[in-house]
Amino acid sequence: MSEKARNAGLIGGMVVAWSVYYAVSKILVDATGSALLTGFLLRSAALLFLTAQLLLSGGFARLFRQGGSVWILLLIGLFGFLLDLFANLGYAGGNLSTGTALLKTDVLMVNLVTVILLKKKLYVSDWLGTAVMLLGVLLVLGVDFRGFALNVYDLFFLLSAACVTANAFIIKAAQERRQVDADTISYYNNFVVLLLFAGSAALTGELRPAEAAGAVPGFWWLVPLGGLAQTGIYFFYYRNLRRHEVWVVKLWLLLMPVLSCLIGVFFLHETLTPLKLLGVAVVLLGAAILLLRARLHPEGSA
Repeated sequence: MSEKARNAGLIGGMVVAWSVYYAVSKILVDATGSALLTGFLLRSAALLFLTAQLLLSGGFARLFRQGGSVWILLLIGLFGFLLDLFANLGYAGGNLSTGTALLKTDVLMVNLVTVILLKKKLYVSDWLGTAVMLLGVLLVLGVDFRGFALNVYDLFFLLSAACVTANAFIIKAAQERRQVDADTISYYNNFVVLLLFAGSAALTGELRPAEAAGAVPGFWWLVPLGGLAQTGIYFFYYRNLRRHEVWVVKLWLLLMPVLSCLIGVFFLHETLTPLKLLGVAVVLLGAAILLLRARLHPEGSA
């Protein structure tokens, strides 16, 4: 398999896995009424898949030989939990449309970190492609720009976006500087987030999976599907971070709402409106601009 085909496969797998995860997560949160319980169930299922993956690959023993890298692995897990927690707190008291837009600012944050802190060059075409794709995503998500207003709770969305941004760079640092492999990072991340979700759900009295099981048909089939999708996110996302700059990976993730939109139309009986169709076209236009980077700037293409 050529390098380009391998890269395309990893990017495509990441987008598909994330889209399936969000679709399943949405169904389970609506059914259970608890983001904490849903997080606990999906991470529990993912733990089984991740354990099987490491046992089959012979990498399970590596989990216990991380030495000083354990602290950065625990930090990755903490940020993984905080990004979910802050987003949920924002949705609890903020505006859904505003929150959806603010959560996508992680793309801009990553670009700024890349330029200001890492001293790497982004071209005008990179910023243009970013802006066009971001606009398309907001259209696909149905963000109401006319009703856009900020309140105190909306700060949680920005904190969530900041945690997403920080975690991406921490993961990349763990891979490049500490030489920690993607599967080890995945396992530690999932295990820490699982423990924090379990503790939070227990403290709030929401750790009642048996009561939630009858809330939606096929509940116990959806849980492993979501866990498998979460495992896929770890597998593809971390490998993409190892192979590409963080800002490149984040931009390709903007394709995820497009696929999620199509999943919603075909499987969740959602409506594909003219505005969403326009958003899909705008996202693809932005992606086309970014794909031209190598031709426009061959000396500095990512």
